[in-house]
Amino acid sequence: MSDTINQFYHDHGNHGAEHAECGTVGLVDRLRKAGLRPTRQRIALGHLLFSRGDRHVCAEALHAEAQSAKVPVSLATVYNTLHQFNEAGLLRAVAVESSKTYFDTNTSDHHHFFIENENRVVDVPESQITVSDLPQPPEGMEIGRVDVIVRLRPKS
Repeated sequence: MSDTINQFYHDHGNHGAEHAECGTVGLVDRLRKAGLRPTRQRIALGHLLFSRGDRHVCAEALHAEAQSAKVPVSLATVYNTLHQFNEAGLLRAVAVESSKTYFDTNTSDHHHFFIENENRVVDVPESQITVSDLPQPPEGMEIGRVDVIVRLRPKS
C-alpha cells in the first residue's frame, strides 16, 4: 500500500473514546460488523465519509476530498467503495437522476429535498412528510422502503 495511505491511516488513527465512531478502531469494527474487510483504502474513505456527521456525498465529491487529503485512490475505487458500503448498510443510496447518485451517511428512513440548481441533497425534516395509502405489492413481493425526493428550484 502506498506511503500516503499509510500516513493517512497513521494520522487519522483512533483519537480516543470520544471519536471512536470515526476513529480507526471504531471504523474497523464498523466495517467488520458489516462484513467488509477493513482495507486501508476503505478505512481512509470511511474516515472521510463518517467523521463529519450525517451528510450526502457523490462519488466525485468524495474523490476530490480524498485527493485533497492526499489519499491516492482512483474514482473507480471511490465508486466501488461507496457501492460496497451501501450494500453493507453503512450508507443509503439516493438516486436523484438516472446518472447521479448521492450517498447518505444517515441510513434511517427519511426523505430528501434535491436543490436542482445546486445539485445538493438535504434531509426533509422528519415530521414534515407522511406517506400513506401505498399500493399492494405484486404477489411474492414486499415494499423494501419508500423514497420521496422533492425537487426544489428558485422561484421565478
